[in-house]
Amino acid sequence: MAESRRARKKRLTKERIAAAAVRLFEQQGYEQTTVAQIAAAADVDAKTFFNYFRSKDEVLFADSEQDFDVLFEAIAARRPDESPGQVLARMVREYAAHRRPKVPPRKPEELSATARLALTTPALQAKGLYLLLDLQQRIAGELVKAFPDQLDPITAAAMTGSLLGAIQQASLASVQLGRSQDELWEAAQHGLDIALRGLLSVRPSGESP
Repeated sequence: MAESRRARKKRLTKERIAAAAVRLFEQQGYEQTTVAQIAAAADVDAKTFFNYFRSKDEVLFADSEQDFDVLFEAIAARRPDESPGQVLARMVREYAAHRRPKVPPRKPEELSATARLALTTPALQAKGLYLLLDLQQRIAGELVKAFPDQLDPITAAAMTGSLLGAIQQASLASVQLGRSQDELWEAAQHGLDIALRGLLSVRPSGESP
């Protein structure tokens, strides 16, 4: 479906605010940057900023919290012949297919700046860790619901942590290497593959598994 003029205007405004925020965070520090400064740099008023973000930390994390229902719905739609691992793999692929078209294109330096801020700013580190742990617990809980007679909470937690940890770290490494946004998605897929096959499936280059 073609994007409406109103939807396009809102999307571009949100992207402009986010870009201005990251630029200011990089230039003068996260703690030193105010919402008023971000709004001014994006040529909007503070009220408009809060129409898109609840706080300045959401500029970096708002997208990660969107559409999580896709993950939980994928688990709830477990097929009779699927194993827990297969459900998790399908969950990630359905989420990627849903989210990828929505993510605005970013250059490698923009991806790197965002990752650097998230990793070096204490407030953002804490926010990112909280979001990741909360998501892991929620997914593990939904997995136990989908497999009540096959999975215990500890096993579900271990599976979920292995999966999300592999995807997150592979994606982060791609960003730190300065690779493109398409390569970032490929890195996430590679993390998924390793999580599904297990640590013992990884061999030195040139050696067959």
